[in-house]
Amino acid sequence: MQVLTTNALALLLLLFVSSFASAAQTPEKSPNDNNEYRFIELDNGLRAILVSDKDADKAAASMNVGIGSGDDPKEREGIAHFLEHMLFLGTEKYPEPGEYQQFIKSHGGSHNAFTAFSNTNYFFDIQADYLEPALDRFAQQFAAPLFTAELVDRERNAVHSEFSSKQMEDGRRFYSVKKATSNPEHAFHQFAVGNLTTLENTDDNPLRPDLIEFWKARYSANLMTLAVYGPQPLDTLETMVRARFDAIENRNLQQRVHSASLLEADVLPAKVTAEAIKDVRSLTLSFPIPSQQENYRTKPASYIANLLGHEGPGSLFDVLKKNGLADSLSAGIGMDTGENATLDISIALTPEGLGRHDEIIPLVFQCIDIIREQGINQQRFDEMQRLAQIDFRFREQAEPMHEAMRLSSQLQDYPADDILSAPWLMERYAPDQYRDILSRLTPDNVMVYLLAPQLGLKNPNLTQWYETPWQIEPLNAEALQTQAPDALAKALELPLPNPFVPENLAMVPGKTMDKPELLGNHEGMAIWFARDTRFNTPKANVFFSLRTPAARVSARSHVLTRLLVDSINNNLNAWAYSARLAGLDYSIYPHLRGVTVRVGGYSDKLHTLMNRILMQVATPEVTRQRFDIARQNLIDSLQNKAKDRPVEQTSEFIQTALLEDTWSTEEKLLAARDVTLDELMSFAEALLSEVDPVLLVHGNITEAYALNLAQQIDAIVLGKSDFVAVERSRVRKLPAEEMLVSLNVEHPDTGYTLYTQGKTTSFEERARFRLLAQIISSPFYEEIRTTRQLGYIVYATPFEMLETPALGFVVQSPTASQEAIDQAVREFTDGFENTLGKVSEERLEREKQAVVSGLMERDRQLGEISERYWREIDRGADGFDSREKLAKAVKAVSLEELKATFRHSVLKRDRALRVVTGGEGLSANKARDLILQQPPVTAK
Repeated sequence: MQVLTTNALALLLLLFVSSFASAAQTPEKSPNDNNEYRFIELDNGLRAILVSDKDADKAAASMNVGIGSGDDPKEREGIAHFLEHMLFLGTEKYPEPGEYQQFIKSHGGSHNAFTAFSNTNYFFDIQADYLEPALDRFAQQFAAPLFTAELVDRERNAVHSEFSSKQMEDGRRFYSVKKATSNPEHAFHQFAVGNLTTLENTDDNPLRPDLIEFWKARYSANLMTLAVYGPQPLDTLETMVRARFDAIENRNLQQRVHSASLLEADVLPAKVTAEAIKDVRSLTLSFPIPSQQENYRTKPASYIANLLGHEGPGSLFDVLKKNGLADSLSAGIGMDTGENATLDISIALTPEGLGRHDEIIPLVFQCIDIIREQGINQQRFDEMQRLAQIDFRFREQAEPMHEAMRLSSQLQDYPADDILSAPWLMERYAPDQYRDILSRLTPDNVMVYLLAPQLGLKNPNLTQWYETPWQIEPLNAEALQTQAPDALAKALELPLPNPFVPENLAMVPGKTMDKPELLGNHEGMAIWFARDTRFNTPKANVFFSLRTPAARVSARSHVLTRLLVDSINNNLNAWAYSARLAGLDYSIYPHLRGVTVRVGGYSDKLHTLMNRILMQVATPEVTRQRFDIARQNLIDSLQNKAKDRPVEQTSEFIQTALLEDTWSTEEKLLAARDVTLDELMSFAEALLSEVDPVLLVHGNITEAYALNLAQQIDAIVLGKSDFVAVERSRVRKLPAEEMLVSLNVEHPDTGYTLYTQGKTTSFEERARFRLLAQIISSPFYEEIRTTRQLGYIVYATPFEMLETPALGFVVQSPTASQEAIDQAVREFTDGFENTLGKVSEERLEREKQAVVSGLMERDRQLGEISERYWREIDRGADGFDSREKLAKAVKAVSLEELKATFRHSVLKRDRALRVVTGGEGLSANKARDLILQQPPVTAK
């Protein structure tokens, strides 16, 4: 009888599971996508997309809740963001506030969340074998959070610290101006972050009841979309999800509809001028348009933005750049609430562009008129559609966590069938929709935002909380239509057909190589080659490094190298922009040993782009106009470093003081102010006189191609060069005792970075520091941030530079002095010695596996492998097995070794550099002089 009952139950279960599968939907996916997908809807209305990737070593999940800061009550601004913080801090089943974070971290994962205007997204990743218990904890946060009274009061401080830490950042300050000038009847007008004032917690105005009421009134299973990614079969993933997320209550809520316009029509057209702290200059034209969410199949806004934001010859950006008025330009949807949206054109101005911004605005309308008259045709659409189809056909997978975040968000916006393809869909030519967008891009329907420093505004308004000075003035719509400079207007042209659209998308024959092979030293150049077709994408990456002693002689040569690279990039931009649109990409960047050229994307026409870049590298055109702009940009960026967050400045000091062949910001600033155009032209000629060239060719490419490219490089770039060895930079060894450095920083928060350095660069020492960081990071965060509430920016991390191991303890506090922070860190580390001594063998093995899983995580994109090969070539590791060696060393670390490392490096601070803002300590210059006398850290 028992057997019959068991068999009957098994049959019922089989029928039950089969009914799930038959009712589920399978979205359309890329032909290059080997994952399996299933869309399900739970009984409580929660919708989920399940992803089975049989080869995944990491699993992930993301929950997107269809409420955000736009749902905040006016009397509790920031409460949606505060709720996001609180959900992590204990549930009925898992009441300890740090338990979730510790579990995720101990199993090789990470987690976070963000609050946007219309939604809030929570996400994590973890070693794949631990997905189920992680989901159990994750689901409980939405089903049964505790909202412990003590933690409610405590976490207010964390939110306030987050607000305080970004109070001096121009991005947040400018955003506050946009809010202030938006329609007061729209929820976007409100303060979204929250602080101790808006999250007041007193007897007369207790916060916890409001928090619980907000959660009950806004969070509901039917407003949630979940993505779960793992190697488990779809049926297993579905069972995991249904068993846990069905517990979330369905309160049958509706998403808030924001029907009010984002900008008040009777205010337009107008110009808002806002004052920046840093040396940044930007001009944004924002046009109210209807929501575009329903038009995802045709993407009319993308069609128009593609033409407005084009950077090819004759484009708006090209005309502005050639005339020394702009450094960058972008166009696209700024914000879309589901009811209303904006189409934004954003321009980064040069100093001259700032002075002539009143001429640039009518030029934008001239460009819009040209698009209106000549830009709508079938051929342009066909090209955009073809490129979108190719990108979807050969789409590469992102990391599981990023895939989960993307899918959970898109499930809010798109039908399940289209969730994978929606971003690439351009189903049909839609001229009426294009014209409808263009009909709204008019001079009487625009809000212009100008952001720049030191504007000297008279009697400006100040935004609440951020105190950003701003003012608003009406614009003359007729003048905007007619006052474009004639010479600039005549130079505007629409883009020609794209010559870089790939045609040959075939894969080269031959197996994927295990690692790069050295094809030889062609005329002094090391040539590395690796055929790689494992992802079945017809793409390749080429790295070419011109190591040269000329780039590292002094701060002046460093500045000249950056200015020369800017000229090369500037000269290439208009011609190469079409290549970027067609799936090719390139970057030319300076580094410690010289300059590197990286070109990647579809291999079909990669050689055309590479050849043009090489010619520009060999004979760069340097002009007075571009030199002046680039030098000013460099001066601005160096001066802006003094206005970075305090912990960014403390960490930057550590890197520039310890790394060989680097210079302080002051040294670089002095050089930048002093260099001349003649000097740059001479430097351009001298740069290639002595070189140590290295080439890596990797991907859907043949050995013959690699050798041919090497010959091209030799003929175009290296013809007159002498070959010399350029050694790798190293990290300087710190003195035996802790060094305290105090930086003078203008910011209300205190910055604190404690850097403790390893003895050698051996794999064994690196492994000990990696493992110690893994074990200490969660308790450090829990103690300093959650319990003591010293600040929002708190973390302990591996601080490895050029294989020199180190630990970094970082805190930024709005309330504590550097002495108080250090005292708290010392008290934590003193107590942690006892914790470390009690670590069981089982726990140690788990933490080791977490580190190893991070080191050995499966590659998902060709570019990840190319970058890893290139790093190995840079460090001279021609076995291409550094991560395997480090993983092996991690597995071999004993608890006694770990305790000894902790004792010497953390407790005693044998070789430690503590850099703080405010208080006592050596000056930056004196500390740097002392460190410069030190020898480098070595392998033994």
